[in-house]
Amino acid sequence: MRPLIMQNAMDSSTVPGAEGYADHAERLIARYESVAFLDKYRPVAHLLPTRSGAVLDIGAGTGGDAAWLASLGHTVIALEPVAAFRAAGMQAHALANLEWINDSLPALSTIGARHTRYDLIVVAAVWMHLAAEERMEAMGNISTLLKPGAVLVISLRHGPPPEGRRIFDVSASETADLAMRHGLKVMLSTQAPSVQPQNRQAGVSWSWLVFGK
Repeated sequence: MRPLIMQNAMDSSTVPGAEGYADHAERLIARYESVAFLDKYRPVAHLLPTRSGAVLDIGAGTGGDAAWLASLGHTVIALEPVAAFRAAGMQAHALANLEWINDSLPALSTIGARHTRYDLIVVAAVWMHLAAEERMEAMGNISTLLKPGAVLVISLRHGPPPEGRRIFDVSASETADLAMRHGLKVMLSTQAPSVQPQNRQAGVSWSWLVFGK
């Protein structure tokens, strides 16, 4: 069965933080698809829900993470504003329980209009693309989408920014403080090296944070 996709009028070139991705999509698609979910999520995998539930992957890229979560029995929405990534993801990961939506932070206007709540929300390699005021808006919108008892996973990139991308220096402590102001509890805050060899050579590391509703 072909995956579902919902479109809206949003142009990824105007999406906060999406600058530069469409221009390098072909090269990035190959890199994204080469990273295994468990390699990337090893620092937080033990805190992910084991019971099948509703999952939202915000900034899903080419959908490798979303597809892995769907393969475990979750019903997954992959939210991605870059058209080239969505197209590649739908071709590579055609799963009946994986739906694609063109939407983005901070507003989450399309997904928010559904009034659906999720057991797990993943925001991997996205948060540092948002300016401070956008992060405040985004955290509020994300928190309303979490069910009681749900889990939120956020990863933050540290190191030299790729050329042409908008990346802010965002700390784990700042992110935790913002989440707590929206009623979320810190379950884990840890650091890990990048799993991509190119990033490790460039001195890139990651903060991983897990929050509970």
